Amino acid sequence: MLQVPVVSIICMALSAVLSIGLPVGLFIAFRRKYRAPFIPLLAGVAGFTLFALTLERYVHTIVLRSALAQNKVFYVVYAVLMAGIFEESARFIAYHLLKKKFTGVTVSAALAYGVGHGGIEAILLAGLPMINNIVASVMINTGGIETVVSGLEGAVLEQATAQLASLATIASSQFLIGGIERVFALGVQIALSVLVFYAVFGTQRRQWLYPLAIAVHALIDIPAVLYQVQVLKLVTTEVLTGLFCVAMIAVALAIHRKLGSAPLTLTRKA
Repeated sequence: MLQVPVVSIICMALSAVLSIGLPVGLFIAFRRKYRAPFIPLLAGVAGFTLFALTLERYVHTIVLRSALAQNKVFYVVYAVLMAGIFEESARFIAYHLLKKKFTGVTVSAALAYGVGHGGIEAILLAGLPMINNIVASVMINTGGIETVVSGLEGAVLEQATAQLASLATIASSQFLIGGIERVFALGVQIALSVLVFYAVFGTQRRQWLYPLAIAVHALIDIPAVLYQVQVLKLVTTEVLTGLFCVAMIAVALAIHRKLGSAPLTLTRKA
């Protein structure tokens, strides 16, 4: 009888907690320490949803139909550049809109935007799917798999059955790695938000930080895309992503120390 290991369910739960709880906890911490505002947080949620989940995916539906998409080198270069261009442009545009509407915008807005952008990514790509996995796993273990697939037929039924069966066969550690990956990704998203912030705001504005953020974002995404095309193993991918996360946080802190001021809150213009 098909059964999902309890350890796998625990790992799913831990990943869900990391993916949902960490963004919430970080914003609360930034709010208390730096008075991080809500508006950039919402802008981050909207930016990722519009640019990464809608516009970027629309471009993918066109480009990835071509024969070039079958070429691994083209696919890797295309995928990482698109991620960098769309997501960093979302930040760049959002900050310019904030600049038009508010005064006193300082780096606390970048922290809030980064939590919103990276947080909604973590929730949609890992948090909610892990909750769905937990529900499905409990139903499988309690004999309710028929309820899950009821009403499905043909190829759809076969696909759903295969996906449910995979919950029992996938290594438990892979579910936990998914949550850890979101932690690294959130750190990177916040760091990149700081870079683009200083391309738009401040008395020592550095516009070159915007294209730099695109290039760095593309570079950081290379391991993940190489994993997708089965060039890198999962553990190697996550180790590289973790190292990139640490490096990016260090770079963002260095840029803030050089260009920034104490984080304040933003005030709407008259």
